[in-house]
Amino acid sequence: MARILVLDGEQRSALAATRSLGRAGHEVHVAAADPRSLSTASRHCARGVTAPDPAGDPAAYRDFLSVVTAEGAFDVLLPMTDLSIPFALELRDRRPDLVLPIPPAEAYRRASDKVELLRLAAEAGVPVPPQVEVAGPGAAADSPETAAALAPGLRFPVVVKPGRSAVEGSTDTARFRVSVAEDPATLSRDLSALDPRAFPVLLQERIQGPGLGAFALFWEGEPMAWFAHRRLREKPPTGGVSVYRESIPLRDDLRDYATRLLSDLGWSGVAMVEFKEDEATGIPYLMEINGRFWGSLQLAVDAGVDFPALLVELALGGRPAPRDAYRTGVRSRWLWGEVDHLVALARHGQELRRTHPELPSLARALARVALPWRPGDRFEVLRASDPGPFIRETANWIRDLRR
Repeated sequence: MARILVLDGEQRSALAATRSLGRAGHEVHVAAADPRSLSTASRHCARGVTAPDPAGDPAAYRDFLSVVTAEGAFDVLLPMTDLSIPFALELRDRRPDLVLPIPPAEAYRRASDKVELLRLAAEAGVPVPPQVEVAGPGAAADSPETAAALAPGLRFPVVVKPGRSAVEGSTDTARFRVSVAEDPATLSRDLSALDPRAFPVLLQERIQGPGLGAFALFWEGEPMAWFAHRRLREKPPTGGVSVYRESIPLRDDLRDYATRLLSDLGWSGVAMVEFKEDEATGIPYLMEINGRFWGSLQLAVDAGVDFPALLVELALGGRPAPRDAYRTGVRSRWLWGEVDHLVALARHGQELRRTHPELPSLARALARVALPWRPGDRFEVLRASDPGPFIRETANWIRDLRR
C-alpha cells in the first residue's frame, strides 16, 4: 500500500478521499492551511501537516511542497482543488518518483482556459452558449453604449465569464468570479471593474434552466467511471454549493459530450463536466470542466463509485475494470450546510423569493430539514465509525458564528 499526502484538507472532498484511501489500506497524511481541518480529524488520517495558504502566499506554498515531498517521503501526492493542482503539476519534472494522479499539464491548462475549452467544444460538436470574446482590458467597455457593441446579437442578461478562475501573481493568487449583467450599463461596470489578469473574458447569453453535471474518471483518454446527481437543496438557496443531493442516472447525451471532450484532451484523472439545460429547448450547453474532485464526492462513494481509490489504483499501475453502474436514489446530507440554508431563508427569504418564487417558505424548508432521516439518506460528514470530523466541524461552525 502507498503513503499518500492529500492536500487541501479543509475541503469536504478531501475528507471523503481520506476516508476512502484509508479504508483501502493506504497510509494517508493530510496537509491543510487550517490546523483544525475536517480531514485531519478523521481516524483514517495518520498525520496532519499545516501548510501555507496557496492563495495568500504562493511562494511559501511552493517551497512547502518541495520540502514535504522530499525524495521518498510520499508515494502519491493528491491535490484536491484548483488552487493546489498547478503547484503539484510543477513537481512532475522535479519529483519523477512522486505519483501525481492528475491530468497532464497541457490538458489541464486547456480545460481550465474557458475560452480555449469552448472553442474545443464547438469543434467537437458539443453545444456552447451564444457568446463573444473580449480579448483584453483595452477592448473592454467604458460606457453602456460600447458595452452593448461588445455583445452583438446577444440577449441580456449576459454572463461575464473570465477566461480563467485563478491566476497566480507575484504575491498572491487572484481568483475571478462569474457575474451576470442585466443590461448594458451593468455590463460596462462589471467589465471596467475586472482585474486585467481576468482577460480574455467571455460574454455569454444566459441559459435559463437547471444545471447538469457528468462526473467522470478517465485514464489516458479512456472512461473508467461515471456518476451523476441532482441538487435538492443548496446554499445560498438561490444556487451554490449543494447541501442535499441524490444520485441519478447519467444522461446519454451528457456522457457522449463529456467523452468527446475528455478523450480529445487525453485526460487522466477525475473531472466534473458542467452543463446547463435550456428549459425552452432541452439542449444542454457546456459551461466548464473542473479538473478536480467535487464537493459532494462522498455521495459518489456511498453510491458505489469509489473515485479516490480507483484513481490511486490506476495511478499506481493497476487496471481496475471500468465502473459504469452505481446505485441511484442514494441521498447525501451535509448537516451544517443545511443549517446555513435555513439561516439564509430566515434572514433573506422574502427578498429571495421575489426573484426565485420556487423557493419554499421557511416553515416548509424547516419541515424538510428537520426530518431526521428517510430511506436512502446518508450523512456526508457525520459518521458513527468516524465521528471526529463532525465534532470538529461543529466546533468550527460555532466558532465562526461567534466571530
